[in-house]
Amino acid sequence: MPTIDDVKAAADRIKGIAVRTPLLRNDVLDARLGAKAFVKAECLQRGGAFKMRGAANAISALAPDVRAKGVIAFSSGNHAIAVSTAAKHFGVPATIVMPADAPKIKLETTRSLGADVVTYDRVGESREEIGARLLREKGGTLIKPFDDPFVIAGQGTLGLEIAEEIGPDIVFVQASGGGLASGVSLALPNARVIVVEPEGHDDIARTLATGAIQQNPPGIRSICDGLLTDRMGDITFEIARKRFERVIIVSNDAVRRAMKFAFFNLKVVLEPSGAAALAAALEGGVDVTGQTVAIIASGGNVDAETFVTALAVQ
Repeated sequence: MPTIDDVKAAADRIKGIAVRTPLLRNDVLDARLGAKAFVKAECLQRGGAFKMRGAANAISALAPDVRAKGVIAFSSGNHAIAVSTAAKHFGVPATIVMPADAPKIKLETTRSLGADVVTYDRVGESREEIGARLLREKGGTLIKPFDDPFVIAGQGTLGLEIAEEIGPDIVFVQASGGGLASGVSLALPNARVIVVEPEGHDDIARTLATGAIQQNPPGIRSICDGLLTDRMGDITFEIARKRFERVIIVSNDAVRRAMKFAFFNLKVVLEPSGAAALAAALEGGVDVTGQTVAIIASGGNVDAETFVTALAVQ
């Protein structure tokens, strides 16, 4: 199990690869929440999302001779971009398994970074099985999207950056497999952790309610394409049981309104998955009056059409 010491080691390891992102303040947001709110703008991270942190840490931690054989990953987009970017940094080959219906910008960006992209049907095929086959055929190392101690520790480095500037009472963080939320939980041990999932894809909420890992049925659709993992991981489950206080479910329209709010008030572009935590803070019904609140804006890789639709929402 990763610890805060692993997060600190990751911060040293990825220095110069990932960048430090700002905490954004806004009077309108403070007034809406009745709190001191700080938005961690990971949309400004290298590769456009927090995933750069975990991928860079996991690849950096490989022995040079192992790393030289290349890396393989499966991802709906941001992890793909992050692994491809980190692999390019180290000069090693990357093969990425991506759903055919991933946002065009994420597919194109991953290819532009020099990765070999293998697409699959999100409903009818298993990315894990495809990844296992590619490992047998090509060799290399699988960089998991979330259930890996080095990935979790890397994601947690954004929490360390938050802690160096503020001491949040509460943090809103989106979750799919739980790697980001787990890493943030380790880095901010004194903060209440509110996890956010998209409507219809609430496996973490059901997992915490039942005490056993729950799986989402195939075929569920949401504009939050980066939050559609089938189930959380074994490592992230153990952390979640101890640290996730509550799960907020957000609708597509709430996410669109958060994207619109971020654009007009924070002056940043967020993808739907990246805006989910902000949507929960704005509309999730959590009373944060008088508290210091951290909100993770986890990514900004959004197709123009999706973004225009968000700006038009009421």
